[in-house]
Amino acid sequence: MDADTFEEQKYVDYFPQLQQAYKNAFNRVNETYDSTLVHGIDQQILNESEPFYDDEEGFYLELPEDPYDRLTGVLVDEEKFEAVLDEYVEEIERELERVFDA
Repeated sequence: MDADTFEEQKYVDYFPQLQQAYKNAFNRVNETYDSTLVHGIDQQILNESEPFYDDEEGFYLELPEDPYDRLTGVLVDEEKFEAVLDEYVEEIERELERVFDA
C-alpha cells in the first residue's frame, strides 16, 4: 500500500474494504457506547469523513469541521462526545490498517 495508490483507488477498487473497516469499527464501538450516540456520530459526522493513507503514518481520517455542532437529536455533553468520537476514529484507523494489512 502506498499513499498515491490508495488515493487513486479508494473509491474504485478499495471501496468494499473501506466499507468493511467502517462496519467492523461501528460494531465494536456500538458494543461499548450508547447506540444513539454512536449512530449519531456515524450518520452525522463520519459520513462526511475522508480516509487517507500516509506512507509514514499509516491510515488517518479527516473529519468535517465542528463535529460536535453537527450532531443533532442526541443529548450528550461535548467532553463525552469527544471521547466517543476519538475512540471511534481510532477504531476505524485500526480497522483500516487490519483490512488493508498495511
